[in-house]
Amino acid sequence: MPPPSDIVKVAIEWPGAFPKLMEIDQKKPLASIIREVCDGWSLTNPENYALQYADNTNFYITEKNRNEIKNGAILRLAASPTQTAQGLHERIQSSSMDAKLEALKDLANHSRDITFAQEFINLDGISLLTQMVESGSERYQKLQKIMKPCFGDMLSFTLTAFVELMDHGIVSWDTFSVAFIKKIASYVNKSATDVSVLQRSLAILESMVLNSYDLYQKVAQEITIGQLMPHLQGSDADIQTYTIAVINALFLKAPDDKRQEIANILAQKQLRSIILTHVIRGTRTIQTEMAHQLYVLQVLTFNLLEDRMMTKMDPQDQSQRDIIFELRRIAFDADLEPTNSGSIEKRKSMYTRDYKKLGFINHVNPAMDFTETPPGMLALDNMLYFAKHHQDAYIRIVLENSSREDKHECPFGRSSIELTKMLCEILKVGELPSETCNEFHPMFFTHDRSFEEFFCICIQLLNKTWKEMRATSEDFNKVMQVVKEQITRALTTKPNSLDQFKSKLQNLSYTEILKIRQSERMNQEDFQSRPILELREKIQPEILELVKQQRLNRLCEGTCFRKISSRRRQDKFWYCRLSPNHKVLHYGDQEESPQGEVPHESLQDKLPVADIKAIVTGKDCPHMKEKGALKQNKEVLELAFSILYDPDDALNFIAPDKHEYCVWTDGLNALLGKEMMSELTKNDLDTLLSMEMKLRLLDLENIKIPEAPPPIPKEPSNYDFVYDCN
Repeated sequence: MPPPSDIVKVAIEWPGAFPKLMEIDQKKPLASIIREVCDGWSLTNPENYALQYADNTNFYITEKNRNEIKNGAILRLAASPTQTAQGLHERIQSSSMDAKLEALKDLANHSRDITFAQEFINLDGISLLTQMVESGSERYQKLQKIMKPCFGDMLSFTLTAFVELMDHGIVSWDTFSVAFIKKIASYVNKSATDVSVLQRSLAILESMVLNSYDLYQKVAQEITIGQLMPHLQGSDADIQTYTIAVINALFLKAPDDKRQEIANILAQKQLRSIILTHVIRGTRTIQTEMAHQLYVLQVLTFNLLEDRMMTKMDPQDQSQRDIIFELRRIAFDADLEPTNSGSIEKRKSMYTRDYKKLGFINHVNPAMDFTETPPGMLALDNMLYFAKHHQDAYIRIVLENSSREDKHECPFGRSSIELTKMLCEILKVGELPSETCNEFHPMFFTHDRSFEEFFCICIQLLNKTWKEMRATSEDFNKVMQVVKEQITRALTTKPNSLDQFKSKLQNLSYTEILKIRQSERMNQEDFQSRPILELREKIQPEILELVKQQRLNRLCEGTCFRKISSRRRQDKFWYCRLSPNHKVLHYGDQEESPQGEVPHESLQDKLPVADIKAIVTGKDCPHMKEKGALKQNKEVLELAFSILYDPDDALNFIAPDKHEYCVWTDGLNALLGKEMMSELTKNDLDTLLSMEMKLRLLDLENIKIPEAPPPIPKEPSNYDFVYDCN
């Protein structure tokens, strides 16, 4: 007979004694269990003891987390969190260097446990650590010269403990002094700082900047971009990652009017070139966190374009109108008469003719073409860049189209405006970086004006595709759709340089796009004749049930979700899966992202499916209604969903990607008997239906299926041809 679910069999250790095998009754108070253990070893004052896991974590067991204890777990009887915190609080103030070093090492280890952290913080431990950091280097300046490794370790353990304690979110970041910030910044600014000290210092600065605007201002005064650059040129990948994270944090939290200034400094210090040489093209593989930081930097850099993208052109502004005159001058300079020759009417007529050749919608006043936002003035900036830096290509495109027949000319002005708008949509200019995305494009780190160069390549592609399609003005939107497909398909290959991107586009001609579309259409062919539609309608419920079963099976396998905190590198995970009988959701925290399935017996929390009230997504989720930059992120909103259950509680999710989001929302809706509405279900249904239809119609290949059923013949005049086989 299996043991009751409330009984857990464990082994308990105590130094100098044989371990005890014991059955813990989860219904009994934890204090009673500890008293029982102490009595077994004749220990007095059981209130001074606690149970903790005898593994690398050494986490304390409390009433809140006791349900995580598994059968066969090895526990340890140890001093209570209060006793341990008090002991370490005294030991780290010891006058003995060796004792102090050992105490700080223990503190760094214990600080990962929130139960201990709470007790140590209650003793004003954070203030003690900050005082040690502020005064430590002065107090031990002489010792540092004599015992440099010891001092480095001491400082490293101090900062590690500080980072771990702050990561629990118990203490506000706003409470730290300028002296502490200066000291942390000094460790970053020194070239010979210990690697572990430098790593923790960078992590502290990043958290300060991200969690407090006041601290951002103070940190920005102490740290310059130039002081961070040498760390990117080093050989330590973690230091490079933390350094870019600090730069991103300073960039992200800077006021709007300061961001362009920071971008200019980054350009002067050749940040892009350093990252390209030492990170992207370095000898080491780019890890997930580094990929995320490069993605964030890419997004923040492109977001600098938002101001121009949302700025309308002022038709009365002479400096802005001069840009249009410059475009005209570069294109038609050889044909121009001197500006002061001829009457005003004649010059106006000539300008109107030239603006028409340039492809503007408003020939009389082209400035009106740039009053729509987006793309606003950004489109005009791109056109001028193209005209000045790729002058031959610009003149060729303009003159080539102005000499064509009217119906086949590609309007350069209109095309540039729509293309700029499209590129902004593809690169999501103006949106906050996602907390979960790692998709950066190496080619954008190969040029200081990467967006403008990107535009120059794409506008030439557009002109080429226009010719290949033999398009007219009525086909403008069709051409733009093809160009968008060409660009997005080329981007998915992650070209390493702009030249590679250009080469990819060369291979994606209009003819090739037609072949790809035809191939995809054949794979998802949807016959429209009535008999086929009737067959499709008949087998659709069967296919829909198949999709539903697949979704439920995936829920039974489970998924690992990441808890997003203010410090992204401290990744915490939790796993959720559906029981095989589809009646209970099992979930629980994980120390690291698991490889493969997690047994549902090891997940300590349960939620009966019968208790689920509803499934909500996006902005309707409780965790998306909270304040914070993360919650405003469009991409995170699209991956968020919540299970609402009795009594007015919610289980909140942020899916790792769009596919998992669709699988889980579909599966949960299927559990509740609701329709599966995701795009993934629609695609799967279309694909499976198409395959099933093709299989059933295999014997009818090359046979034309009539629209109407064949007529039923008249009854025969007699049935003499029927034989009785009996």
